[in-house]
Amino acid sequence: MVEASPAAPASTGRPLRIALLGYRSKPHAGGQGVYIKYLSRALVDAGHAVDVISGPPYPEVDPRVRLIKLPSLDLYENGLRSLRPHHLRSLSNIIEWTSKLTGGFAEPCTFGRRAVRYLRRHRGDYDLIHDNQSLSYGMVQLQAMGLPLVTTVHHPITSDLRIALSAAPRWYQRLMIRRWHSFLGMQRKVIKQLRHVVTVSDYSRQDIARDFGLQPAGIALVHNGIDTGEFRPLSGVERIPLRIMATASADAPLKGLRYLLQAFARLLPRHPQLELLVVSKLQPGGRTERLIKRLGIEANIRFVSGIATAEMVRYYAEASIAVVPSIYEGFGLPAGEAMACGVPVISTNGGALPEVVGEAGIIVPVRDAGALEQAIESLLQNPQQRSQLGLAGRQRILDHFSWQVCARDMEDYYRTVIADANG
Repeated sequence: MVEASPAAPASTGRPLRIALLGYRSKPHAGGQGVYIKYLSRALVDAGHAVDVISGPPYPEVDPRVRLIKLPSLDLYENGLRSLRPHHLRSLSNIIEWTSKLTGGFAEPCTFGRRAVRYLRRHRGDYDLIHDNQSLSYGMVQLQAMGLPLVTTVHHPITSDLRIALSAAPRWYQRLMIRRWHSFLGMQRKVIKQLRHVVTVSDYSRQDIARDFGLQPAGIALVHNGIDTGEFRPLSGVERIPLRIMATASADAPLKGLRYLLQAFARLLPRHPQLELLVVSKLQPGGRTERLIKRLGIEANIRFVSGIATAEMVRYYAEASIAVVPSIYEGFGLPAGEAMACGVPVISTNGGALPEVVGEAGIIVPVRDAGALEQAIESLLQNPQQRSQLGLAGRQRILDHFSWQVCARDMEDYYRTVIADANG
């Protein structure tokens, strides 16, 4: 029997009018899009009115959520040659194009400029503005306009920078990595001026405080949720005994896929029928493809990308083990979603992953292919432990993590912020 998702909590006051901002919000583009999709829906379920204001790629939202699109040049999709003369009428477009031309990433900054322009005209439509990690100069302007403002920081991008630099073997690669991350200078300045910052795990809170020079006590904590209605065990779907599944960006060093691939290669001589399904887009000629060829494991690995949630859930239902090899996670949605689907999870201790997994999975050190190999081997040899961990993982998510609980806690925080702004 599949459990029902918890009922949406009743609001403790009048419904709020919320603007939820995201500079790029497509769920398949990363965890920030997942956050916007599910938080906006949970807030609407709780009785609030939510507008999602987003740059491209645009989010998937509930029909009850109004999507307000703030077009950009979207150069990472359209390319530098997409510039047209009429684009030059916008300073934001010029900033975006020149930054990309020199290897930078200006989307958070330019989105903030466009959001300020929109909200100046529509400031009376909202009780509160909730920025999803743009940390742009525009957010300081909105706060100065007297608009109650909340900013979610999932984790400090300084962590991504450190890991990317450590993985880059050439000086010019490190130079380009630093250039791309140059928006961190803006974020460091902005976050110190914001009065209401919230994050999704205690581990992220400590990292944000350390890297941005803040006091941990000044950062609020509201855990992410997992959609336990969508991510659930499926009856009638048989698990494939030798299938391992991972959701990890193939060429992002932060996600640690290389260590899982090394562990997988070591397991294959003992388990020739073992297969690895990776939910990710494999970049032709990229470092991950080159590693797979060097290890000689191409025949046993399959990559899938751009899939719908229903397909993801079915893949989880077919998998016998889910592995989260990340070096760092600000929350750990892949682990939580796998656990909600009843799949036994092996996770590293990267970032906030232990907060999510708890004792309902196997936790190994980061960057340790040998530890991953041993943990996978132990579960392959023990069907009873796989079953126990699958049940325990599902129950942990039901008991401690859901978007309904997230929306309830976020609403409480919103009302505190609004009272502070009106005080």
